[in-house]
Parts: sequence; structure tokens; C-alpha cells
Amino acid sequence: MSSEVIAKVGGAIVSVTAHVPEDAMSAGLLGTERVGHGVRIREDGLIATIGYVVHEADNLWIGTRDTIVPGFVIGYDFDSGLALIKPSLPLHGPTIPLGRASSLEVGDAVTVVSSGGKEQSIDARVVAKQEFAGRWEYVLDQAVFTTPQHDSWSGAALVDGDGRLCGLGSLVIQGFETRAGSCTVNMFVPIELLAPIVDEICLHGRRLSPPRPWLGMLVHDDQQDLTVVGVYRNCPADKAGLRPGDIIVGIDDEPVVGLANMFRRVWSLGSAGVDVPLNVLRNTEKMQLKVRSGDRAGFQRKGTLQ
Repeated sequence: MSSEVIAKVGGAIVSVTAHVPEDAMSAGLLGTERVGHGVRIREDGLIATIGYVVHEADNLWIGTRDTIVPGFVIGYDFDSGLALIKPSLPLHGPTIPLGRASSLEVGDAVTVVSSGGKEQSIDARVVAKQEFAGRWEYVLDQAVFTTPQHDSWSGAALVDGDGRLCGLGSLVIQGFETRAGSCTVNMFVPIELLAPIVDEICLHGRRLSPPRPWLGMLVHDDQQDLTVVGVYRNCPADKAGLRPGDIIVGIDDEPVVGLANMFRRVWSLGSAGVDVPLNVLRNTEKMQLKVRSGDRAGFQRKGTLQ
């Protein structure tokens, strides 16, 4: 199937290279030199990509097989983890029609397409559609997981049999459990999370709905404990006294189970700025720390990870 799909959409996939300052908040985790892919979704040159490739970038280059031009970030959506970018100079090429990840079923054949032509694309199958929670205060209600894995997944296009864009590549996950056993998969963010807010982001750089409360910490879920493994300096969790090694056991004296449950409980308290009462186990001592949440966008390039 990939040859037919590549002929139809391959020219819409571009390479994305970003440089991020060393003092950027995300530099410690994601590095200062980032490479990925993007998908041209509008005739005016608008490109959708996975957000972490361009997050906090001060220099951006967008390329085809023949041309590389400077680019810039239009906006970033923290809820979905997707971003919009544009070339600063003309970079002509086709667009790809938008589909929906919700139209895919487990077992469906798909094509994963990155920049570079047919040799950078693979045939794959959907092996799962399920919730995903990331330790960086991130939850998808239903991500798409495919196998075999594509080795250059960041911003790669998930394309259905009709040549429509259904998602953008975010992660590779080893030891992922499916009905057929354990395997290595790519995780894709559904494109329909971005489609309704494209105009908002183009006009305002972000979605217009009130931002979710952000604490500024990384939490690891080992299926038993929710352990803080990183705290961004001078961000809400740090100011409240949270430390790596603390175990989150509840929110406002109500127990939490799993990352998704914990983050959704935080978000249910209100928008950015709301106080979040965390129940914490530090060594053997139980305590409650009140975190004055913030808007994640307001802390970019202000915090480094400890």
C-alpha cells in the first residue's frame, strides 16, 4: 500500500530541524538540537508537527529533498502536544487532506511517512487505540499505536488507506503489551485534536480556552507508586517545596491511582492559577503541599530541571 500512498502524499512531508537555547526549560530533557518531520496541511504553507521538536526553538529550518528554508513557530498546543509552523520563504509542495484517527480500527493497515521519500516510509498496522499518559503532565484520551516501529517517528505522518492524515508521530515504546503479546510500537497523536483549533492558533499562538493548571514536575508511574522524578526550578511545584523522590498519594485528601487519574484530578480543580493541594509521602512522613498552579506557557525558558 505504501507506494500508492507515497505517490499521493509524500511531497507534503517536510523535514524540521530546530535549535533550542541552552537555558530553555525543555533543553535538559529534549536537547538543544532537534530533528523531526512536519506535514503541509494548507495551501498557504501551514505545517503541522509534533510540538516537542520545535518547543522553545529560536532557530528553525524546514526542508524538502531539494530545498531548505528558515521557518518559524506559529503556535503550540500543550493539551495535544502538537504545533504549527511555517516557512519564512516559499517552499512549494502539495498538501495532505485531514482524516481522523477515530476512523481507524485495530488491525487496519496504515502507512507511516517521514520526509525523504519512499525509503523513509513503512507499511504498518494499528495494534491498539487507548489512553496514554506522559509523566510531563500530559494525557491523551485515545492515542493510536502501530507496529512495526518507524525509526524516525518524531512528527511522522500516520496515513490511512485513502491518503488522509490521521495523526503525527510522538513516541516509540518498547515492551508495549498487545493482544498478540509484547512488541515495540510508535504512538501517534490524533490529528483531530488540532484540526478544530488551527485558526485559533494561527491568530493567537495558542488555543483560546483557559489553560490547564500546570505544576512543573515529572512523575513516574511504576504501577504501584506515583513518584516525582523531576521538578522544574522556580516553577509551581518547586516553589511549593516538592522534591524528586516524593510520592503523590492523593489530591485534596482523595487518593489517586495512575498518572491519567492524577493529572485529570488536577485539571478538574479549575484553570491555571488554582491552588492544588497534593498529599505527599516523603520517606515515611505524610504531608500536604499546596501548589499554586501556573500557565505552562508562561514559564518557558524560565525553569531548568532538577
